[in-house]
Amino acid sequence: MPPSTTLILGGARSGKSAYAEQLAAETGGRGRVLYVATATAEDPEMTARIEAHRQNRPSHWQTLEAPRDVGARLAAVKPRPDIILLDCLTLLVSNIVIAKENRAQEAIESVVQAEIEAILAARSKLNAALIIVSNEVGLGLVPPYPLGRLYRDVLGRANRQLASRADKVLFMVAGLPMTVK
Repeated sequence: MPPSTTLILGGARSGKSAYAEQLAAETGGRGRVLYVATATAEDPEMTARIEAHRQNRPSHWQTLEAPRDVGARLAAVKPRPDIILLDCLTLLVSNIVIAKENRAQEAIESVVQAEIEAILAARSKLNAALIIVSNEVGLGLVPPYPLGRLYRDVLGRANRQLASRADKVLFMVAGLPMTVK
């Protein structure tokens, strides 16, 4: 049986990352865990968040910093990990949207869909379990500006694309996982 794909959704500060890290540690045991970080340190607050995540991870985990082109970068990873923890799709999609913001929505969505397919293909090639963290941004207010609406829509579709292919989908509420699929 091939390794599983798990999607962990939730709101901001809902405990998604902590739960994903716990799941990777429990599932991985003494195996190789690859932590894929998509955040970029653009300001002091984000720098502090990134550092906090680094401190929380076990020191033996390998880290791949990949704000974009995650699938291609994963396909070239050595040594082969047993578990890939991608934290997070939210920032990966944001990085793509910002880099391509002057393009039509369909073009941006095409890039995001291709990136997701590349990630899933790399997971299959590596024969590794995959845990992906992503925010559920569709439960709040409609953003008052076009770029915000574009981002919300693209991320919502990306989450649906992944959820349809995932073996397991969890939704985090106040630090508690709820099984969706």
